[in-house]
Amino acid sequence: MPIITLTTDFGEQDGYVAAMRGVILGLTPHATLVDVSHAVAPGAIRQGAYVLATAAPYFPADTVHVAVVDPGVGSARRPLLLRTPAGLFVGPDNGLLTETARLAWGEAARGEAYHLNRPATWRPLVSATFHGRDIFAPVAARLALGASPSALGDPIPDPVTLPPLDPTPVQGGWRGEVLHVDRFGNLITTLEVARLPAPLLLGHTVVAVAGRRVALAQTFSDVEVGGLVAYVGSSGRIEIAVRQGDAAATLGVGVGTPITVWTP
Repeated sequence: MPIITLTTDFGEQDGYVAAMRGVILGLTPHATLVDVSHAVAPGAIRQGAYVLATAAPYFPADTVHVAVVDPGVGSARRPLLLRTPAGLFVGPDNGLLTETARLAWGEAARGEAYHLNRPATWRPLVSATFHGRDIFAPVAARLALGASPSALGDPIPDPVTLPPLDPTPVQGGWRGEVLHVDRFGNLITTLEVARLPAPLLLGHTVVAVAGRRVALAQTFSDVEVGGLVAYVGSSGRIEIAVRQGDAAATLGVGVGTPITVWTP
């Protein structure tokens, strides 16, 4: 039974996600549809890639992943299929798919890219503002049914990639920013521990955000309830939380807020 995942910035209050699901099920009624998230901030391409990358590695390698965070919909940006050893990715050619593959599997996983330029495989009428429904959903369904990438588009050598968010050196440390705010209000940052030039030390490395500084801890319970805590999260990034609270609301911050790290 084919598996198709959906990741978008569409939210849940409108019928957009349901329309995509309807198109897919109309072509592949036996497909298993899995919603990764529809709460990506509008147009936040890096956040969308991060969210999908936290889930995609745990799916079978023949899964079709549809990702739509598409501020350039209807423009000259290409619709894209990225075939990797770990799955098939369908969405806009704006860095979303290549960044997902990089975050999930490393630089070697960018895969083979195809420009989805076969209108016969789309819906008959294509809206300039809803390629998720009219191009990406039917293409994903056809892939799940066994269509080859070459039947859906031409191979291309130059899919869009995003520049890596390496930590920026500052006096005595490095600067990054908030990449994602999760359901609990935890701040997940762009600071990947593997990319930092020096090791982090529990109790000695200091993390600063919104004028607050806190020493690096191992987990939430290392501080009192309501206390601010910094730690290395499950994705290997520095995160900031309030124990049994909401760090984003407490600090009044969100995606893009600067984060600074100092380590002795």
